[in-house]
Amino acid sequence: MKGFVSSLRKKQRNTLEQVFKTPVLSGIRWSDIEALIKALGGEVKEGRGSRCKFILNGSIASFHRPHPSPDTDKGAVENLRDWLESTGVKP
Repeated sequence: MKGFVSSLRKKQRNTLEQVFKTPVLSGIRWSDIEALIKALGGEVKEGRGSRCKFILNGSIASFHRPHPSPDTDKGAVENLRDWLESTGVKP
């Protein structure tokens, strides 16, 4: 998966690097995260209300879209990072 990460566009690489920063960042735009998942070859499926599923490398993760702000909180970023690592994605 690492080779595929190198083919990401600059904005998508920046989003991936933000997700993996220590300490965990908040304020990453949700739309940027969805674009990253799609660029990695994953799918974003709509659920009820603010729910959505990310599907990548046969793994499924469920998240709640942040609202009313378009930015994620630290807990969501940390959960996303853990899930990405479990699918073999690292910056």
